Amino acid sequence: MPYKTTIELEMRKFYNTLSEKDKRRYAAIEAMKLGHGGIAYIAQLLNCDPKTITQGIKDLESLPIESEYNKRIRQPGGG
Repeated sequence: MPYKTTIELEMRKFYNTLSEKDKRRYAAIEAMKLGHGGIAYIAQLLNCDPKTITQGIKDLESLPIESEYNKRIRQPGGG
């Protein structure tokens, strides 16, 4: 078991707050960090299909290095 039980619980809680697309990507990153066996472990941990993680990996691989997404949340001068 790669992660402590307390970390697994926090991962599940966080995962359940994400959109479907973000869930795929998060699960994919966690599986990629673990390497061999990571997809099966994360799929079981997060109760998702391994195919979802595989799709998440494809999603991540197709992302551009630089994003045009506006990262600013606050209005200018909003502190």
